[in-house]
Amino acid sequence: MNPTIALFCFVGLLIVLLVLVLSAIRIVREYERLVVFRLGKAIGARGPGIVFLIPIVDQPVKVDLREQFQEIPHQTCITKDNVTISVDFLIYSKVVNAVSSVVQVGNFAGASQGIATTTLRAVIGDIILDDVLAQREHINTVLRTKLDEVTERWGVKVTAVEIREIIPPRDIQEAMTRQMSAERTRRAVVTEADGKRQAAITVADGDKQAVILRSEGERQARILQAEGYSLALQTIFNVARGIDSKTMSLQYMDTLKQLGASPATKYIFPMEFTNLVQGLTQFIQNANADGGSAEASMVVVPDSTIANRSARGDAPSGPGTGTAQTGAE
Repeated sequence: MNPTIALFCFVGLLIVLLVLVLSAIRIVREYERLVVFRLGKAIGARGPGIVFLIPIVDQPVKVDLREQFQEIPHQTCITKDNVTISVDFLIYSKVVNAVSSVVQVGNFAGASQGIATTTLRAVIGDIILDDVLAQREHINTVLRTKLDEVTERWGVKVTAVEIREIIPPRDIQEAMTRQMSAERTRRAVVTEADGKRQAAITVADGDKQAVILRSEGERQARILQAEGYSLALQTIFNVARGIDSKTMSLQYMDTLKQLGASPATKYIFPMEFTNLVQGLTQFIQNANADGGSAEASMVVVPDSTIANRSARGDAPSGPGTGTAQTGAE
């Protein structure tokens, strides 16, 4: 055999052996698994790290275990109250069983999109429009639960479903805008009315408290004034009990002196004034009998003064009183 041909054959054999050896050794990352089919039969998942395969006999299929998301485009759905809306959402899922994800489903992306759209229409068809717009979290939970029930046999776990956008018809949007405006106006009016009511209640409570405090102050003032007046009367009474008739006569005389200095032409005397004059006369007579001075007799007011006034017809002006006049009328 030609040495050159033999050399080429040897080199070719080495290359084939090298390719076979390289194909038998695979390096699998932490988030990957290799599902190995030996002569067409699945023998399990391999990895991570270095995986040795039998060339030609073992056929590996790589599976990514990381969480993936799939965008479902706008889907037309009809609500329970016969309103057509457009909904798009996202599906988050991850492979939990590498062998089942390869053996049980041929195209997981297409299968999950189909089951997601049909499930979405079924869920939306049982809910009215207002609940669809207000209960997105509830719809997300229902979709995730229903999708997970189907994808569980594929070895895939649906971790979350998020509705991204809900688009109702234009006329519905305009009606919702008007409704929202009217609702906000109503809330503003109610809030303003509540504020006025609370303000009126607060003012009324303040006025009531002010009246109560003012009445309490007046009551306390009157009580203190009455107590002061009572103490004053008690003091006067205690002092008056120790005053004799002579002191009282002198007080009456001082009062008469002040009346005489007044420019008035009419004077009103109590009916007891006669008894006072008699007592004062008796007092002066006793003083003269005891050796009093002649000047003391100058203040004697004879009883004829009262009698003469009665003879002239000057009757008392009222019960218990008498009148005296000075000067010409």
